[in-house]
Amino acid sequence: MITSAIIVICAFIIDTIIGDPNSKYHPVAVMGRLVGILDSLLYRKKANDPVKLVLGLILSIICLSTAYWLTRGIIWGMELLKFNWWIKIFLDAVILSFMISPKSLMQAGLGVINNLIHDDIEAAREKVHYIVGRDVNNMDEAEMVRATIETIAENTTDGIISPLFFFFIGGLPLAVLYRMANTLDSMVGYKNDRYLYFGRASARIDDILNLIPARIAGILIVISAAILHFDYKNAWKIMKRDAKKHPSPNGGFTEASVAGALNIRLGGQNYYFGKPHFRAYMGDPYQKLCARHIVSAIQLMYTATVLFIALVIILLPIVPLWWHSGF
Repeated sequence: MITSAIIVICAFIIDTIIGDPNSKYHPVAVMGRLVGILDSLLYRKKANDPVKLVLGLILSIICLSTAYWLTRGIIWGMELLKFNWWIKIFLDAVILSFMISPKSLMQAGLGVINNLIHDDIEAAREKVHYIVGRDVNNMDEAEMVRATIETIAENTTDGIISPLFFFFIGGLPLAVLYRMANTLDSMVGYKNDRYLYFGRASARIDDILNLIPARIAGILIVISAAILHFDYKNAWKIMKRDAKKHPSPNGGFTEASVAGALNIRLGGQNYYFGKPHFRAYMGDPYQKLCARHIVSAIQLMYTATVLFIALVIILLPIVPLWWHSGF
């Protein structure tokens, strides 16, 4: 119990100090290359839809199994080699820190803010392009702010709460498995001609895994709003009212709660490959979107992260730590 608490705290400290190194050897980058290789090997353009579904499921099973058992193998290896307890703690914390991304989200948001403050619209669009999949060429300042806040809000679940949640219930192997599921969804979980069927299994697995963490994250954003003296009552109201409008069964919980807390409106017209796609509005436009709202979204994200870590540490003593048994 104490060991797991130390790992979580150390992972957060490592991420806060170092963040995600921009390296091709980063575990998530390696996951992405594995998905890309298997995608090219398994995808059959001329296959019928049921076959694409099966091939996509095989892709998911191979990737998720590899992530889980490779991580468990590393843990077993450290036990067989009788690594010092502190070395094992450190290595586990480093791996877990790779699975979370609060500092990366903060840096992405601050990068956009810095360019907007200096009226460098093109550079700001380039920064937004790195963190969203939508077209950015014609975005004005408000649209760039909206895209950045939506990314920070949604990734509060995907990039922080969910990995920590699965570490909480299943140890490091399950946290890595979740990150692989999220990587699969981000790479093949699209509703386009290529991935509508081939990527469906990956998208559904990600949806299922995020069902509980997304709702926890939404509630944590509301509590964070109260702590930070934002509009927590409106955050709760908008989350209940608008969360289910999101095209994802999970993404709306943090986006709606952030919109309510900041008294802004998210959603609207997005463009993907030149084609318009309307995303339902979340929140009410009481305030005009501006750069300071990105700062507020970052504050909510970090506060929710600290709250969840505290919650995990409090609950660890009453949860059976079966993953330390080696099974």
